Amino acid sequence: MELRFSKWQGAGNDFVLIDDRSGAFPTEDLALIKHLCDRHLGIGSDGLILLQAGQEGRDFHMEFFNPDASQSFCGNGSRCAFAFWRELVGDDPRSVTGEHRSASFSAIDGDHNAEVTGELEVGISMRPPRKPETISEHVDLLDTGSPHLLVWVQDPEKVSIIEEAHLHRYGPRFREAGVNVNFVQWDSSERLLRMRTYERGVEAETLSCGTGVTAAALDAIHRGKAQGNSVDVHTRGGRLRVEVEQVAEGKEPDRVMLIGPVMPVFTGTMNV
Repeated sequence: MELRFSKWQGAGNDFVLIDDRSGAFPTEDLALIKHLCDRHLGIGSDGLILLQAGQEGRDFHMEFFNPDASQSFCGNGSRCAFAFWRELVGDDPRSVTGEHRSASFSAIDGDHNAEVTGELEVGISMRPPRKPETISEHVDLLDTGSPHLLVWVQDPEKVSIIEEAHLHRYGPRFREAGVNVNFVQWDSSERLLRMRTYERGVEAETLSCGTGVTAAALDAIHRGKAQGNSVDVHTRGGRLRVEVEQVAEGKEPDRVMLIGPVMPVFTGTMNV
């Protein structure tokens, strides 16, 4: 079978995207999904995204697989999926104009909205999470479509990320279901977050993680480090922004938007 695909990246998070509006992709073939994501034997990516037909008035459905074929929601992947969808329906995904500057879509965690926010920049609505759970003095847990530990450190660049992340990822509480581990610092001079992320499912560091960036920004607001309704976040793959609209002080946010760059990498075909 010849499989057509596109590869996109959002702030260094890279994804294989497939037009599956016909529903023909064999989603039960987990070996194939792992193969496509394999950086040595396949195309290579932080995940596989199937763009499927939308249901009940939604423009499309995004089905996301981690490289180990497990499933979760993916923030940066969703932003890339929207840009890919614009291309499929005839809009230039690089343009801020066109008929399809916004869309509604569904994913494993429910419904989302996406919109063009600038040239090669896309924003998506994130599921408003509950308040963070305090694990310890410097560690919180927050679910933004995927579960994230926020480990507050003095300098993320000095963290031995695999070794330190494994202490949490394979500890007693998270060994079975897994958890993403983020090492986060508030840079008071630049007024932004700096972070590195170890992703479950990838089981390695990724250059950025949209749900992790969102969790970090919300936790920074929760801890009183970030002020206002917009938080800039610096990752190894680039800079993203999280905008938060709160209903009332001390309440859960009413609206959370993840905003950042998207970029096509290449398209191709693969015999599978």
